[in-house]
Amino acid sequence: MKQALLEVMRMNRICRMVLVTCLGSFILVIFYFQIMRRNPFGMDFCCQKGSRSPLQELYNPIQLELSSTAILHQMRRDQVTDTCRANSASSRKRHVLTPSDLKHLVVDEDHEMIYCYVPKVACTNWKRVMMVLTGRGKYNEPMEIPANEAHVSSNLKTLSQYSIPEINHRLKSYMKFLFVREPFERLVSAYRNKFTQKYNTSFHKRYGTKIVRRQRKNATQEALRNGDNVKFEEFVAYLIDPHTQKEEPFNEHWQTVYSLCHPCHIHYDLIGKYETLEEDSNYILQLAGVGDYLKFPTYMKSTRTTDEMTAEFFQNISSEHQTQLYDVYKLDYLMFNYTMPSYLKLE
Repeated sequence: MKQALLEVMRMNRICRMVLVTCLGSFILVIFYFQIMRRNPFGMDFCCQKGSRSPLQELYNPIQLELSSTAILHQMRRDQVTDTCRANSASSRKRHVLTPSDLKHLVVDEDHEMIYCYVPKVACTNWKRVMMVLTGRGKYNEPMEIPANEAHVSSNLKTLSQYSIPEINHRLKSYMKFLFVREPFERLVSAYRNKFTQKYNTSFHKRYGTKIVRRQRKNATQEALRNGDNVKFEEFVAYLIDPHTQKEEPFNEHWQTVYSLCHPCHIHYDLIGKYETLEEDSNYILQLAGVGDYLKFPTYMKSTRTTDEMTAEFFQNISSEHQTQLYDVYKLDYLMFNYTMPSYLKLE
């Protein structure tokens, strides 16, 4: 009898243990799906260290035969290297970069990537994507992030915020990329956005008043005070004026790409182009191992600046000023393999 009682008690303990184990497993499954619902990227973050890095995917692909995309990007890298070597005197005016030169390089620690953003080259959408990648589940869809929030500096970490040893480690180990655009098309886009839109009063006050004061004869007091009706011809004259860059560096929206991202000092692994934005962007996301669940936003503004529109803006620019302006952006044209526009009439 005593033996039978002990056997019953033992079976009860086993049943309770099985029940607790099943209940615990059920709770864990529920918890897992709750986490995944809030953070669909959770698995990627937890397994990142055990996966191949973007650099490995780019330079040591599992498939030994290079794809046409990989070959294209190799050609773009070679073009930058050759241009830097051929124009070493002008492209390497500064031999050493400081952390303050790296404010445009956004760091993604989880996916080991560095993105140098260039204004007017889809940088708002790329910042949105970087916020999704670095947000650890805080953001799910890039286009759900308001444009103004994407430009809040505290939302993304830049390379300038690291120590010198940390900077050197990331420049060596992380995949670095940037996006470029036909230089004069980008310039016209910046002008249209900053000087023809009424809401950009900060640019009107900061730059418009200065441009009117320097470039417009017999300017009215209202124009001098508001700076909200700058003509494109006046903007070009301001850019080629030797006093302009002596006074302060160009604003980032019309600064040259080689001055923003320093491609002759920093080896960029991928150079995307605005003209092939979607393909290049999704190739980068694929290398980062996130291409299956994150795509670059395909939304395109109907008011975007085109080559035809750019040609119209240059109709009233004199040959002398066209030549001087081309000299300002010449390295960008050469580095990123853009041909000289057919509408230019250089001296």
